[in-house]
Amino acid sequence: CILGMNLQVLTRELSLFLESRVRVGLFGSGVGFTLVLCFGATYACYYLSSIAKKPQLVTGSKTFCHFLQGHCPVVTETYYPTVWCWEGRVQTLLRPFITSWPPMQYRNDLIKTADGGQISLDWFDNHDSIRYPDANTRPTILLLPGLTGTSKESYILHIIQQSETLGYRCVVFNNRGVAGENLLTPRTYCAANTEDLEAVIHHIHNMFSSAPFMAAGVSMGGMLLLNYLGKTGRETPLMAAAIFSAGWNVFESADSLEKPLNWLLFNYYLTTCLKASISRHRQMLDKLFDIDLAKTIREFDKQVTSVMFGYPTIDDYYADASPCRKLKSVGIPVLCLNSMDDIFSPRHAIPVEAAQKNPNVALVLTTCGGHIGFLEGMWPRKCTYMDRVFKQFVQAVVEHGSDISNM
Repeated sequence: CILGMNLQVLTRELSLFLESRVRVGLFGSGVGFTLVLCFGATYACYYLSSIAKKPQLVTGSKTFCHFLQGHCPVVTETYYPTVWCWEGRVQTLLRPFITSWPPMQYRNDLIKTADGGQISLDWFDNHDSIRYPDANTRPTILLLPGLTGTSKESYILHIIQQSETLGYRCVVFNNRGVAGENLLTPRTYCAANTEDLEAVIHHIHNMFSSAPFMAAGVSMGGMLLLNYLGKTGRETPLMAAAIFSAGWNVFESADSLEKPLNWLLFNYYLTTCLKASISRHRQMLDKLFDIDLAKTIREFDKQVTSVMFGYPTIDDYYADASPCRKLKSVGIPVLCLNSMDDIFSPRHAIPVEAAQKNPNVALVLTTCGGHIGFLEGMWPRKCTYMDRVFKQFVQAVVEHGSDISNM
């Protein structure tokens, strides 16, 4: 209220000054300046009171809460979304076009799976790391992109850029068939089946068993990682994990994405991308699945995904793929960042009560940010709020992990 009063006083004084000095168009009274300044003051009041807010921190452990407050202060600071594009859909749509695409050189590694398939891993080894010159003990971050994402996504490149400044090594887990490699079996990927992820985690851990090992998942990659952690509990080589914009309840996510505007802006495009990502493997998949008829993600999952992975119905698949059902079993520290205006994961579907019952889980909930948006600054090309959360959290775990090891 005080801020609003001060802005109103400032607006009135500045308007009087301008009216006394400048003649404006036909009016000659400075009305135009007054309107602009009043609008600016009103918008500033609305932005500061309703948009720029501290995130809500939800956790079932005082120890974890104090750890984050002490070593990851970004989760307690006010998040100031970009003033001209703070709305969730706008942030989601604009991030790929606004943010930069840092150049990255990868080393590719194809690993075989038990069923005869192959998985493409893209490594950023960071051999120039000054903090961790010994590759055997250099911290390793496994990155899981979203639904149709690969190691080339802008948000993945930004996370690797943050990791590079810390001296860490990164490896990107590309889901089967999406990164240019051949599909050797009639199987791609889904949010519920964790077999490929388990194989990758053990492969990396066997290579660098002495190195701190963490993972970060974005969107569907975060869902897959959560489902893996819910399945394994404490029996995992991972020290901790970071999750960004995960869809917690697949039923609610599908319903939200099928609303007319959301279908037009997101659902149809993603469905097209899903179909395109496996179209190059038609010889392997055409005889088993009817790919072309799907016009929504739900239809694609009904006709392809649920059948491919042996679920009796799509409801069975969606129930198994929803991380909210497995959150209680997570046994290592996990930080989950969601925006409450994310149409991919509606705010009412975020499992706040379940997080409050698990001392290993912390939810960071922002008012704005969209889906993998979290833009900040007047021209947000470089670093986003999500990038800062990632950097501070993984650094805190590597350097102060003993503070939460006994939660």
